[in-house]
Amino acid sequence: MNVTLTIGILGIVLIAAIGFWGRRQPVKDMGEWAVAGRRFGVMTTWILQAGETFTTFTFLGTVGLVVSLGASAFYCIPYIPLAYIVMYWIAPKLWRQAKASGYVTQSDFLRGNYDSPALGLLSAVFGIVFLLPYLQLQITGLGLIVKAATGGAFDGKLSSIVAFVLVIAFVLWSGLHGVARTSYFKDVLMIIVMLVISVAIPMHFNGGIDFGMSTIAAEMPQLLYVQNGTYGTWWFITSMAISMIGVMFYALPHNWPAVMASNSERAVRRNLIYLPIYSALASIPMLLGYTAIVAFGIDQDGDSAMLQMASEALPPWAMGVVLTAAAATAMVPSAALLIAIAPLAVNNVFMIKDEKKKFAVNQIVVVVFGLAALVLALSMPNLLGNMLLLTFSGSTQVVPAIAAVLLLKRKLDKASVIAGLCAGVFVVILFTFSPIHGPDINTGISGLVVNILVITLVETVLRLSRSARAHPETFPDDTSMAARV
Repeated sequence: MNVTLTIGILGIVLIAAIGFWGRRQPVKDMGEWAVAGRRFGVMTTWILQAGETFTTFTFLGTVGLVVSLGASAFYCIPYIPLAYIVMYWIAPKLWRQAKASGYVTQSDFLRGNYDSPALGLLSAVFGIVFLLPYLQLQITGLGLIVKAATGGAFDGKLSSIVAFVLVIAFVLWSGLHGVARTSYFKDVLMIIVMLVISVAIPMHFNGGIDFGMSTIAAEMPQLLYVQNGTYGTWWFITSMAISMIGVMFYALPHNWPAVMASNSERAVRRNLIYLPIYSALASIPMLLGYTAIVAFGIDQDGDSAMLQMASEALPPWAMGVVLTAAAATAMVPSAALLIAIAPLAVNNVFMIKDEKKKFAVNQIVVVVFGLAALVLALSMPNLLGNMLLLTFSGSTQVVPAIAAVLLLKRKLDKASVIAGLCAGVFVVILFTFSPIHGPDINTGISGLVVNILVITLVETVLRLSRSARAHPETFPDDTSMAARV
């Protein structure tokens, strides 16, 4: 076993140990397990929310996006800080309602505000379906990380199994407290690794720290601007827009626990002031995408380029630290996803009321969904992987329902919200998987437009119908007509 893998495996075990250490007292109910009793302050809330920025996609996938798309990949950068401006006002409202009503999940919020168990069930099912591919991505990514970091000398499947079983174990034991502790470790290590490789990799391959941009500008200038075509200007704009809208209104269910766990509105607001710092750090791997193009050319596996460059630029022991940091970007988000999925199933799909029974079933759900995702990721990686396209576009279809509660004075009817949600999801699925394709824009935008149109149409019909029942027109009967004649 080489030095890199040895340090990496020790790092994986350390991450799990920190997760187990996160439990300070016995966890006996859903409120403590899923939202940590709503006791997190500014720093922990910030680490939890900011930690969602650094996943395997950020660390490895964005390099691959730049290799594949060039400048179009940079839609990932501006939408998050832009969304934070609106979130500064939105998030405290969400927190207040959740605190007052005891909401734990996104679907709790929708079910309570629209007084509709059906909407809670539907949004929970969609939420679980759209999060499972994201969970599968973390598991698959972990295997690729181990394989790429060791130069293909070791298959990553065994490491993925060990790491993910450890994740399931500390999630069961510690809940959100464990995720918070591991997030501290992951983020500190990730920041150090990012700063080191942002200097070491360009220096190794280009002899300077310009990320190879001068070479790109001279030899491949087309990669520095958004080009026309499938991933052209309109795709860039609409992808940034749908991502910003989704983040702004907490469309992805796994973004809710960090906000729900805050101990005050002040903690929610303050952490949103500091969150843009992470967006700046997230630009580093994207710039390294250009370094990868200079080093290995356009025709390469972009997803493994980051680790391939690091393995050539760093000594084996340092590569072991990078492997640990990369593994953390898979393990910690996986834990957060499980903590989001299980309460959705327990509260809104199974609708269990008894608190003791709810917590027991919650633990079973974590094991079942966790192991199912692990088995599918290892045996049929494309089964859920092909659905990853739906994760953000599909999840964003709950935005009109959430935005209406927060921004409109007059409540929408639950029937119109359910109809819009179903229509939007249907359009996203249709344009993603069928031969029928919409305009050359992000499918999430297409779905959102249809979603809003359906809500408007159904809401108009329902209000006209209610108005007609409340104020029926009176017509004279035949007898009175005859008398007048």
